Amino acid sequence: MEQHSGLKRRACTCSKDDFFPEESFKSWGNYMRALGKTPSRLKDRLLARSLDATEITEVRAQSQNDMKKSLNWWDLIWFGLGAVIGAGIFVLTGLEARQDAGPAVVISYVVSGLSALLSVFCYTEFAVEIPVAGGSFAYLRVELGDFVAFITAGNILFEYIVSNAAVARAWTSYLASLCNRSPDSFRITTSLAPDYNVLDPIAVAVILAVSLAALFSTKHSSRFNYIASIVHVIIILFVIIAGLIHAHPENLSEFAPYGARGIFKASAVLYFAYVGFDALATMAEETKNPARDIPIGLVGSMVTTTAIYCVLALTLCLMQPYNKIDPDAPFSIAFQAVGMGWAKYIVAFGALKGMTTVLLVAAVGQARYLTHIARTHMAPAWLALVHPKYRTPVNSTVVMGITSSVIALFTDLSVLANLLSLSTLFIFLMVALALLVRRYYVSGATTNSDRWKLIGFLIVILGSSVALSIVWSTGTNGWVGYTVAATSWLLGTLGLWVWVPMARKPQFWGTPLVPWLPSASIAINIFLLGSLDGASFVRFMIWTGCLLLYYVFFGLHASYDTAKAAEKNFVSQNLAEGDRVAAQIPSVVIES
Repeated sequence: MEQHSGLKRRACTCSKDDFFPEESFKSWGNYMRALGKTPSRLKDRLLARSLDATEITEVRAQSQNDMKKSLNWWDLIWFGLGAVIGAGIFVLTGLEARQDAGPAVVISYVVSGLSALLSVFCYTEFAVEIPVAGGSFAYLRVELGDFVAFITAGNILFEYIVSNAAVARAWTSYLASLCNRSPDSFRITTSLAPDYNVLDPIAVAVILAVSLAALFSTKHSSRFNYIASIVHVIIILFVIIAGLIHAHPENLSEFAPYGARGIFKASAVLYFAYVGFDALATMAEETKNPARDIPIGLVGSMVTTTAIYCVLALTLCLMQPYNKIDPDAPFSIAFQAVGMGWAKYIVAFGALKGMTTVLLVAAVGQARYLTHIARTHMAPAWLALVHPKYRTPVNSTVVMGITSSVIALFTDLSVLANLLSLSTLFIFLMVALALLVRRYYVSGATTNSDRWKLIGFLIVILGSSVALSIVWSTGTNGWVGYTVAATSWLLGTLGLWVWVPMARKPQFWGTPLVPWLPSASIAINIFLLGSLDGASFVRFMIWTGCLLLYYVFFGLHASYDTAKAAEKNFVSQNLAEGDRVAAQIPSVVIES
């Protein structure tokens, strides 16, 4: 078993020092003095940027035991399929076809799939260059600094919690369908507030069971996912073939009943269906050959998934008129409507299996995110520990599983889907922004002139993307706003391409068409954000406010102490090495 030198080996204990071992929390007096230094510490962390090597070695060492490198590109492709093809296609397709897009839900999947693919390219370069469990949290820490990374990391965790809760509640709906029961027959209605008053104990049990499975072995989880995903593909092929046999082309006659606005609104919500792929980036630390396996795994699984989604959505809309599609179990009810009632059991079984693998991959990915965040001490250090026997982040897996199950118990699927899409779009646009910074800015190498050019062009790209989203979301029909915003985005990206020299080139694998591809990813993600409902933004801001409170009172001081201790240790090691070399010089002279 590989361990890092200089660290005490221990099992996953649970004491005060495991949660807050930093100097600021040793006593009440230390904590009050730390709070008094909050402004200066906040300034330090706002400007602090990590290094690739720091994330790969020093930060990873905080877990005391290394995760086992056991995955290849084949594992990642099947993890990708297992992570993504679940509740999104089997539940939200029907909901969005009926309420927002009609048969044009196929176009909605193309739009959200294209945006997700652009994000995949951005993720892939980072995952190859910085192969650690932290995923986008580590990437943003390196390029945009500790503070931005923490705020985004909190939304990453929120994304996973909400995702698991949504998938688990959909799991219950399909189980009811398999048992010839109504979707809410296994749930308990209470007198709580609307959207939070129907309790789902089965969703809780499913999340906890999957989290338990993820505790013991990533490779075993991969094998289970591989076998289950093969079964899933067979069922999907059955759904497509049997559904197209009962296709009625006239169902497409009213192709886009809600217009372009409905198509893009559905695209924003359907981002939920692609949320699982970023879990693959967290598995880079356990991948045997990241430079080869990650690009094949991420891009291959995303292209395959988008094609499957479009064909399945088209099949559903050909089977039933969009206004008769069932929003809870659309495929099962569609087969029942065309006289293949027995087929709904196959569909329900396939949906249950697909959602189970989605939950499994999410349990693996979310724990690795939280582990790397805790390695920096922005979250309690106890969560960073990797179990010496299982070589998995046990504490993080348990905590995320329990949190997801609590949310799944109370919250309605429609609330979860909108909120999840908002967090996902925000994270993806931040990763694309970080990639532009990575390519065009290197501290000590980029001139002040080029740095200010970069900042200016990034402001133009972000501002024009926001303007385009606002024009769209406010319902303005004039072409002037769209023209000005689109032209500004084009000029901002062109200016970055022509007038700012690229400061860094990737060592192993790079995102193509930089800066155009990441700039387009930023624009599309912001545009889709403008298609979401206002209530989701309110919930998003409330959660972000809670993150800021935690950061100011705890995370800031813990990460500051950790960073300063690491700097002091680095200086001490260099001095010791210098003394050792100096001590050898006289003997070398004598021997000469």
